[in-house]
Amino acid sequence: MKKLFDSYTGWIVLTNVLVFFLLLIFGFYNDTYCSTSLCKYLVLQPYAILHGQYLWTIVTSMFVHSGLTHLVVNMISLIFIGGFVEKLIGKKRYLWLYFVGGIIASLFFVLFAGVFGTTDLGARIFGSPMDFAVGASGAIFALGGLLAVLIPKMKVLVFFIIPMPMWVAMLVLSFVMWIFSAGFSLPIGNTAHLGGLVLGALYGVYLRVNYPNKIKMISQFFGR
Repeated sequence: MKKLFDSYTGWIVLTNVLVFFLLLIFGFYNDTYCSTSLCKYLVLQPYAILHGQYLWTIVTSMFVHSGLTHLVVNMISLIFIGGFVEKLIGKKRYLWLYFVGGIIASLFFVLFAGVFGTTDLGARIFGSPMDFAVGASGAIFALGGLLAVLIPKMKVLVFFIIPMPMWVAMLVLSFVMWIFSAGFSLPIGNTAHLGGLVLGALYGVYLRVNYPNKIKMISQFFGR
């Protein structure tokens, strides 16, 4: 446990957990329709952002989760993926990637919902401007996108069960979640995941181009 909190990953996890319990105490999870100031000041809504309101929620929404299951799944994923990436690329690069990935994820959600979400079909696929988004998954997908480029053959467990190469896992996760949410009208921020994934992959390409020998050794070692 002490080792976990020697890392940025550990402190990010702790922050998310503390925020969850503080919001629980203040009744955040009783506000189903996000009608209170507390909710509006924390969660991301494309309509508000596009009208210049609550711009800081592009960041604050990264530390808010819709419920205990959402929090647990994201934090377990972050501990395993984030801890590995932090050791792989170093603390400063990791922190930069995590936060920029989360911000880009938020902006993707706003952009796609604002442009394509004004019809019923568009809202089912891309989200509505009136929808709300929370969670760390956009930033986590940025970490996954990085690994998919740096160590594409590394085996991971999709849904904690099915072994797949990293690059296949990220595509399958994105595709399955998108189809599932569109088919059953589930509130999953797929465009946010896409934004994080794209940012992470681009950063992976940058590292491959600028540090080819080091990345080749890393890929060969972890991709066996």
